Amino acid sequence: MICDSCQALFEEVAERLRHSDAFKKVRRADEALKCTAKDVQTEPLYIAEVPEPYDVVWVSLATPDRWLSESIEAALMHSNENIEDMLEEELLDQGFEGRLPVEHLRDEQKLYLFRSPVFMPKGEKLDEEPMINRVTQVMLAYEACFHQLGDMEPGD
Repeated sequence: MICDSCQALFEEVAERLRHSDAFKKVRRADEALKCTAKDVQTEPLYIAEVPEPYDVVWVSLATPDRWLSESIEAALMHSNENIEDMLEEELLDQGFEGRLPVEHLRDEQKLYLFRSPVFMPKGEKLDEEPMINRVTQVMLAYEACFHQLGDMEPGD
């Protein structure tokens, strides 16, 4: 069961993401907020989830498509770009000041993930404006960053 604060966070972030028109579809699943990429044939998901103890939100790009994961890696390698640098630029465009690490892994569900932690500072709550704003900014920055990589671009 999803925590009440998590549900409130996901509902508010989902509303903001729908208004941004950055995603094809935005929905809340059992334990996460899931957004479907626009104009991409493989339809990767952008996900926000809050594992216990509810002090961090993981934002990720997830795909079961190994080819898509590898095409993103290849695009980064050939461009000599650093994914953290690219994400930082998109975060700044969203008004998020800071740098986030990006992990690349394959999870238990056999999904290829690029993910970053959005930590909640002490004294803040998941369902309050500062955290809602940060998660929204990171979701939009993730979409902008990854949309330009590999086979994520429209028409590829």
